[in-house]
Amino acid sequence: MDFNVKKLASDAGVFFTRAVQFTEEKLGQAEKTELDPHLENLIVRADSTKNWTEKILRQTEVLLQPNPMDHTGARIEEFIYDKLDKKLPSRTTNAELLGQYMLEAADEFGPGTPYGSTLVTVGEYQKRLGGAEREFLQTSAVTFLTPLRNFLEGDWRTISKEKRLLENRRLDLDICKARLKKAKQAEAKAAAAPDFQETRPRNYVLSASASALLSEEVDKAEHELRVAQVEFDRQAEVTRLLLEGISSTHLNHLRCLQDYAEAQATYYAQCHHYMQDLQRELTRCANAVGAPHSSAAVCPSPVSSAFLPGQSPPGGTVSFLSSQKSSTLAMEHTKLPVTGTRKAKVLYDYDAHDASELSLLADELIMVYTVPGMDPDWLIGERGNEKGKVPVTYLELLS
Repeated sequence: MDFNVKKLASDAGVFFTRAVQFTEEKLGQAEKTELDPHLENLIVRADSTKNWTEKILRQTEVLLQPNPMDHTGARIEEFIYDKLDKKLPSRTTNAELLGQYMLEAADEFGPGTPYGSTLVTVGEYQKRLGGAEREFLQTSAVTFLTPLRNFLEGDWRTISKEKRLLENRRLDLDICKARLKKAKQAEAKAAAAPDFQETRPRNYVLSASASALLSEEVDKAEHELRVAQVEFDRQAEVTRLLLEGISSTHLNHLRCLQDYAEAQATYYAQCHHYMQDLQRELTRCANAVGAPHSSAAVCPSPVSSAFLPGQSPPGGTVSFLSSQKSSTLAMEHTKLPVTGTRKAKVLYDYDAHDASELSLLADELIMVYTVPGMDPDWLIGERGNEKGKVPVTYLELLS
């Protein structure tokens, strides 16, 4: 390998000189050029942004992936797929795995038994919870974690590089100031020396020669100082422009934070709704088991909405019971007092579980109202000639 020895020696000399200047500044033995107050504030703000972004990113990753070993493995897997320029496959969540185990256990114990049919019911809802969790994790990674990570691995590295370069330019500037100061002091000392013209002519010639050399040193130091000042000012301007971009970073992170909060709200709303549905199914299951004239004490099968898209009930051995009696659950023939009719926008698709409920489509508008004694988590919804119960968490009430 071909080394440029002169350049290597020059770089080593510059590094050593900067190290000496930095050490003397820390010891209070050398003057330090102070940065512009506005630039200082920008640097402090940028450092604070970097530190808090790291903490928020790290803690969000811990929240979304509590197991440190799983978190490390997930990051390694993500890194490998990124280097291979391939899409990262969806990871099975713990809830989905639990649901699958329950369904397999139900097949072995017998889905026609009370325990087996309950395992089927709970297992399907666990898989739905896991699917909602997986969607939440994917959304959070795209809308929140990735932008924060891109800032730390991209923009911040550029800012750090320019900050280090600015610090080197400042050290060079202070070195030139110190060099000029020493040269002027030497020149002044030589000018104040006794005049040996009359008594010692030879010494006078030497003194004049030394004075000329000192004057040249001062001129050289002044030139180097001007060059260092220009380079420092240029680098300070570049760094300032980069640091002022932190405001745009804050706006971008604000939007990402709003997206994350929205994804989190959607996820918890879905989980809340799934658990309400599961409780109703388990209540029906208990009623079926305790029915005095029940020939088979089997829990009702989960309704179709409890299955993930493209899936069907395992084994097809669990049938819908005739307990879903439309004559007792139908809302069309029940006259209930109306209070506070309002318009509402549907936020998510919803499949009715029985004849008492109304299926919904995202973004459609319906009329809703409540009745005395009704569960506060539900409203009565009307769409044309159709009406039925609808979950409040799936609606945005309009004025």
